[in-house]
Amino acid sequence: MKQDFIDGIGRHDTPFYYYDLDVLHSTLHAIAATQPVDSIVHYALKANSDLRLLSIIAQRGLGADCVSGGEIQRAISAGIHPQHIVYSGVGKTDREIEYALSCNIDCFNVESLAELQVIDSLAAACGKIAPVAFRINPHIDAHTHHYITTGTSETKFGIDISQLDQAIECAVALSHVRLRGLHFHIGSQILSLEPYCMLCSTINRLQEQLAERGIDIDYINVGGGLGIDYDSPDENTIPPFAQYFDIFKKQLQLQPGVKLHFELGRSIVGQCGSLISRVLYVKEGVDRDFVILDAGMTELIRPALYQASHLIENLTSQAEVQPYDIVGPVCETSDTFGSHIMLPTTHRGDIIAIRSAGAYAQSMAMTYNSRPLAPAVYSE
Repeated sequence: MKQDFIDGIGRHDTPFYYYDLDVLHSTLHAIAATQPVDSIVHYALKANSDLRLLSIIAQRGLGADCVSGGEIQRAISAGIHPQHIVYSGVGKTDREIEYALSCNIDCFNVESLAELQVIDSLAAACGKIAPVAFRINPHIDAHTHHYITTGTSETKFGIDISQLDQAIECAVALSHVRLRGLHFHIGSQILSLEPYCMLCSTINRLQEQLAERGIDIDYINVGGGLGIDYDSPDENTIPPFAQYFDIFKKQLQLQPGVKLHFELGRSIVGQCGSLISRVLYVKEGVDRDFVILDAGMTELIRPALYQASHLIENLTSQAEVQPYDIVGPVCETSDTFGSHIMLPTTHRGDIIAIRSAGAYAQSMAMTYNSRPLAPAVYSE
């Protein structure tokens, strides 16, 4: 954390989300420097839809991957052009589909044949042709937490690869949809690059099958899911974009005229954010001591939901370290950020930073226990 921020911490009520915009700019620069030529990166708003961050991302020319009508509206408000917006999600409502059609977004990522038929009927009612891509489950296990695994054979997401022929036949028969591409997303917080190699092989095979049938598409969307280093955010602030993009440059054999799309979320914003909290109490237990914070699962639910771990730092103590359980004030035993965490001897009033909280923290915040939503503070 920056020393000037630590010195000025007393000006802000805790808890709050702190965003280092220099880190965000550096991350976006790294993406621009390494992504394949003529590819498009859509930022996944579900990771963090803070308008200031979105505006910076929009200024860098990224598109948006949205999973609700509200996210589409927010992306447009931040300056992202509708023609650079794709709309995913298994439960798009009629009203959201109609709104997306009225905005003339780039594409709907369709996740079921039932959804395809509804989009066709709604597009017909408003005299439009809806651009669609099929989200395909390629039977690839990304070896991540089962709550964020999406590319295996049987999940609520996407169309199984064995049903692709049926989906294509259905799209061809409908008069108000146009098949533009294939979409894949195999999971989230993926740390091994091997699943992406497997994805390239699957896509290459599917493209050959489509070409043999005379079916032309505009693009292949390989999703995102690239993970970040939650253990050592200062040593690995920028995710390995060069290695990630190189896999697709070298192993994906795109048919002539087919564009390559990505949907990155966590890897763009994850390391620029921290959750800043103040110690309310240090409780001496029988077998352990508890550091009780004024931030909880209402501000960062990942540890309670996924058993995720974040680096936790005491910004105001330089004493000898000892183990603590770091917990929040919410009336749930699961409101725990970490057990047996080594921190400098900690006292009431100390400032705690929970690092790598730029993704799936503020965007998943809630008002359980009637707690107010925590604000955002920016480095600039």
